[in-house]
Amino acid sequence: MGERNDHPHGPHAAEESGAQEIEATVVLGLRITDWPALRAAARAAVEDLDFAGIDPEGQRAQLLREVAEDPNAALGALLHPDRLVASLPGIEALGGTLEISVTDDFAPDFAELFPLDDDGDTGDWTLTPRTACLLHTQLIGLSDAAYEDLDDHGDDPVTVADESDWTVFGRLPQRTWNLHRGWRRALARAFDDLADDLAIGEWPLPRCPAEDVALRLALADSRALLGAQPESVADMMGDLPADLYDYDWDGCADELFGVYGPDEEDGEADAGQRIDRLLAATHPEGWFLGYEDAEERDPDRGYRR
Repeated sequence: MGERNDHPHGPHAAEESGAQEIEATVVLGLRITDWPALRAAARAAVEDLDFAGIDPEGQRAQLLREVAEDPNAALGALLHPDRLVASLPGIEALGGTLEISVTDDFAPDFAELFPLDDDGDTGDWTLTPRTACLLHTQLIGLSDAAYEDLDDHGDDPVTVADESDWTVFGRLPQRTWNLHRGWRRALARAFDDLADDLAIGEWPLPRCPAEDVALRLALADSRALLGAQPESVADMMGDLPADLYDYDWDGCADELFGVYGPDEEDGEADAGQRIDRLLAATHPEGWFLGYEDAEERDPDRGYRR
């Protein structure tokens, strides 16, 4: 006598089980670890989609632009219910929706990304977890503020009268005040690029003059916040390990600036002086040209906003 099997078989199995229609809810927690790979996969998915309507190719081109710039849009293209169900045998999609939201309290694990020596050897300067955390927070905040400046002012020039109405672009040299929205958006991305370096455990070494400017602003704001609100900074750090080199802003300036960029004949000039001369001699439109000895950033990385 064989084993009893309570699972239904045959063409009427679904009817007998009473499971003709099922509503499934899936909640996923995701962390983007390779934005270029995600973007490439989303582009391939969009190319395979069938578009209907008056201008299908226009729809495809628009969605391709969106997935190239926005990780949420890229995830949406890959996680669409129809696409997911198509890979499952024996079922038919009856419809569905997809909601994607960013977790507000996500933060990189800076203790893991910037580990301290277990033996307590502090002979060599290092970027500590707490310094990285505070600097990352300020870079993200400056990027957000720059995008908000764009939302509020667009291409309007900064003027002496309304300089205080600009959170970021009013702090830049006056010769940048008349520059266009595209330039300003690129500067907002410079803050994000440096923050992304920290989020993967790399020192935020500026790769172009614009990133030099961005890092200067972030270091200045980090120093100011620590001086004005030390208790808030302490709360932000949570249980990150403390170290002798925490919040060593002078050390950051010495170690992070001048790694890339042109050398000068004046051997007495420090990194700050070299950057000042470079910025003075370079039109702001050229601030985004990468230093020859720095690895080029992905030209298709898009913008956060």
